[in-house]
Amino acid sequence: MSDIFLTIHSVIVADAQNVQMRKKGYAPLYTAAAGAKIVIIGQAPGKRAQESMQAWRDKSGDTLRSWLGVSEDQFYDPNVIALLPMDFYFPGKGKSGDLPPRKGFADKWHPKLLNEMPNIKLIILIGNYAQKHYLKEAAKKNLTETVRNYKDYLPEYFPLVHPSPLNFRWQAKNPWFELEVVPALRQKVKQMLQ
Repeated sequence: MSDIFLTIHSVIVADAQNVQMRKKGYAPLYTAAAGAKIVIIGQAPGKRAQESMQAWRDKSGDTLRSWLGVSEDQFYDPNVIALLPMDFYFPGKGKSGDLPPRKGFADKWHPKLLNEMPNIKLIILIGNYAQKHYLKEAAKKNLTETVRNYKDYLPEYFPLVHPSPLNFRWQAKNPWFELEVVPALRQKVKQMLQ
């Protein structure tokens, strides 16, 4: 990690907003490097990812890498792909799953990191939180319509549904995703990495 990225990391760890996370023994979970060409922005680490300090090392990650058409080595090389969730810490459990990312977190830290990655050619937005944050009013009425209309956001952004196995019903109801969107995503990623 270069000096500037080490400095930013240290400032994130020391930030007052993250005191409770430090007390739990959590470190910020993200990857970033000056050479990154693609950024993947998801929600926030789950508890298992936070404790293992390994993002996307599960069935969701396997599916995501398949959709992207990249190897594990490429995916985990921060000079190829940066992983910047909307919150770098596990936000805790809620009534129906994990709590949402903390408000203002991405506003505070994403610009600092993105400014140090001049080679970014594509930002992949996974799920509602990332899409609403980055696409703002340009996002469609729901995630399905935003993903269906992915071409509207190119060349800068590519919106995706979460690759969780729990989304099998959504994928079954929306066969166009595997038929049209995934091949387009693979082609775009291949172009970006050449």
